[in-house]
Amino acid sequence: MPVGDSLRVLVTGAGGMLAHDLVPALRGAGHVVTAMDRADLDITDASQCVAGVEGHDLVVNCAAWTAVDAAEADEAGAFAVNAVGAANLAAAARRAGARMVQISTDYVFDGDATEPYAVDHPIAPRSAYGRTKAAGEWAVRALCPESWVVRTAWLYGAGGGNFVATMLRLAAERETLTVVDDQVGQPTWTADVADLIVRLVAAPPAYGVHHGSASGRTTWRGLAQAIFEERGLDPDRVQATTSEALGLPAPRPSWSVLSHESLERAGVPPIRDWRAALAAYLSHSDPA
Repeated sequence: MPVGDSLRVLVTGAGGMLAHDLVPALRGAGHVVTAMDRADLDITDASQCVAGVEGHDLVVNCAAWTAVDAAEADEAGAFAVNAVGAANLAAAARRAGARMVQISTDYVFDGDATEPYAVDHPIAPRSAYGRTKAAGEWAVRALCPESWVVRTAWLYGAGGGNFVATMLRLAAERETLTVVDDQVGQPTWTADVADLIVRLVAAPPAYGVHHGSASGRTTWRGLAQAIFEERGLDPDRVQATTSEALGLPAPRPSWSVLSHESLERAGVPPIRDWRAALAAYLSHSDPA
């Protein structure tokens, strides 16, 4: 199978936010892309996966159950997509002689750390979503050894509803707003994740787990304040609250900072600083 040359790529979850940027990025790099959403390919159906993957060199699985709170009430449903679906694609990829990229999440960790999580830090998910994504990681690595697992976090982008757009909408509707200030993470633009995936599959193979999040760190309130500042608004309008006060069904990691050392060892530059990416996103799009 070609490495670094033009690939025949299947992207699942084509209707999602990450795929919105990934599909054109792959095509811009010279790859031939087949983009499928759930109406085209039900990844929970093993036979559909075999048929869909056939003839491709690379599968990038962007399909996922991402409704974190809903997963608490229907973990079996989330497992069917995030674990069984990933396993079906991985088995089909290996059968077809294809490689695979599995998109995963910071929710596989316990969220209690104080230093960036290394890729080999023990996983200890605390939510149904995290458990099902962790199972998907295991399945892909077991069934398709020529695969990358790319964990990302705090995504925003033009391809779907996201925190940045929500903050700008609320800024126009309210004088003040409250945002949690006790969760620390790495706001990450989907266009940057797409670029990283393109670079990762073009590099000499470094199969295994990598972290595809932006550099630096902030809180959700810090991100909201940065959005206000980028648009010339008063950041003090964003007031602090706590995760406990929100009372959401699924526990959120209080620490979602991921290490990028594995990328550096592989000779693949990590994603840029979150604040620089935010400025670029706001200057190139109209998320509101």
